[in-house]
Order: sequence, then C-alpha cells, then structure tokens
Amino acid sequence: MTSRARIVFALIAICAAAGMTISSISLYHHYGASKTTYCDFGANFNCDIVNRSTYSTVFGVPDALIGIVGYAGLLGLATSYRTRTATPMVLLMASLAGLSFALYLTYIEAFVLATWCVLCLSSLALILMITALSSYLAASSRLQA
Repeated sequence: MTSRARIVFALIAICAAAGMTISSISLYHHYGASKTTYCDFGANFNCDIVNRSTYSTVFGVPDALIGIVGYAGLLGLATSYRTRTATPMVLLMASLAGLSFALYLTYIEAFVLATWCVLCLSSLALILMITALSSYLAASSRLQA
C-alpha cells in the first residue's frame, strides 16, 4: 500500500468518525421532546422539523441510526480491512449506497418538507467526500492490478 493510499484511508476514517458523531447528535434529537435551538434558523433551516418528520424513519428505524451503522461500517473498512485487496471497491459500493440514501433525504428536505437540516447537510457533505475518496482508491487499485 502506498503512502498516498494510507492517507486517503485515514481521511475516509476521519470523515466516517465525524459522520458517526453527526448522526449520533441527530439520533439524540430525534428522540428528544424539547425544541432545539442550535439548528433553528427560521422556517427554512430547522433540524427539528426534518428530524421528527414522518420521513425521519425507514420501517421504524431512525435515519440517524442507519447513518451511525453505515458510517461505522465505512470506518471499519477504512481501518481494520484496509489491507485487503477488495476493500477499495467495497468502500466505493458502500459509500455510493450511503450517498444515494443521503441524496434521497436531501430531495425530501428540498421538495417535500421545504426545510433544511444543518446536520443532514453536513452528513451529505461527509458521505460525498467519502465517496470521492473511495472512487480515488478504487481507481488507483485497478490501475495497480
């Protein structure tokens, strides 16, 4: 493994850990009963509206919990399994799945709820970064093979 690949794996791990943190905060507020003020910037930016809407769960599982599990999987791949040959491609597939889910949720924010969540947009930025870095790793590993 090249030093550049090690750096990219480390960046993916950092982004995944940040994603787990953001998703954990979101999950905490999903179950919270009180109104939050850190993310309330008027009618267009309100995490409570997004985080407690009917779209904040999939079959009863909070989206934030799905995010925690997904980011944990990406973190595991970027750290414990980084020496395996298939890891760059698995990372790419997993991050593309996460990005697809994040883009769907962003569509819901924009066109259904008409309200943005800062935590959700931060998570979108992180999974987009992880996908870009994973694409680089996958392309590099294919060229070296």
